[in-house]
Amino acid sequence: MARRPDTSGLEGVLVVAKPAGPTSHDVVALARRLTGTRRIGHGGTLDPFAAGVLPLFLGGATRLVEYHLGDRKAYRATVCFGASSTTDDLDGELTPVPEPILESTAVGAALEAFRGDIRQRPPSYSAIQVGGRRAYALAREGVPPDLPERAVTIHTLDLVAWNADDPSRPIAIVDVVCSAGTYIRALARDLGMAMASGAYLGALIRTASGPFRLEDAVSLDALRVAGAEGPGAIAALLLPVDAGLEHLPRLRLAPSEIADAAMGRFIRPAAGVGGLPAGDPIRLLDETDRLVGIGLLDGSRIAPTKMLTGVSTRDASPGAIDD
Repeated sequence: MARRPDTSGLEGVLVVAKPAGPTSHDVVALARRLTGTRRIGHGGTLDPFAAGVLPLFLGGATRLVEYHLGDRKAYRATVCFGASSTTDDLDGELTPVPEPILESTAVGAALEAFRGDIRQRPPSYSAIQVGGRRAYALAREGVPPDLPERAVTIHTLDLVAWNADDPSRPIAIVDVVCSAGTYIRALARDLGMAMASGAYLGALIRTASGPFRLEDAVSLDALRVAGAEGPGAIAALLLPVDAGLEHLPRLRLAPSEIADAAMGRFIRPAAGVGGLPAGDPIRLLDETDRLVGIGLLDGSRIAPTKMLTGVSTRDASPGAIDD
């Protein structure tokens, strides 16, 4: 049976402050119900116990999610020493690990080894595909996969607080800015190993996802209030569809050029292509600076790769992201 089209007309970016408890899918489902918008995607899953920035992309904005997947992330993480976890976080089975008494100065010094470009082994309980199955499904069956290390980048890593009220189980609060694909659970685990101890992630707050900041995010309660007031109140919470993509180069097109691009045709813009980078996505704008699509430089022409107006035969990407 064909899906019913969206009737709300809402589109844009909704930056939500996810609380600890619900899954990212739960938040998407709530936003669908309150906005009446079926096509909603999110910019990076947060584990249920984690809180913080969860950007939601509504309507036509779902077609731009891929340009946010490489965004840097920022976190405030609580690292608990003195035990290891089967899941590398507080939701797993904890096993006490005898350790020497740790000092904050030693832990702070150990962070240096984790800054910059590093290799990291993802947690066994992760959504990585292994032979067509999720790693966490295999781990739950008692056969945790041996996942290969991957390259990640830790841009900043700072110790901001230390609690040794229980000397055998001290707690560190660290701020992290990292590349997409970094597992903070694995960082906590590896920090414990570096201290000849055990450690796991006790709490996590995503403070930023690319340009989207926690201080600017909308709480679920505020979203519910807006939902009760109607579409206009929710629309007031939305950022433009291309919010967060301001760093991409831009090119203003004439109406006839937009029409050609919407049909998937290469265009030779009257404004020229001088100064535009080869290989980088280019924001295509109308005469009012509204985003109408994304293109790539092809010699002296622009190849439309994703159009938000009309139907492009060259658009090979999916429409909505349902989770």
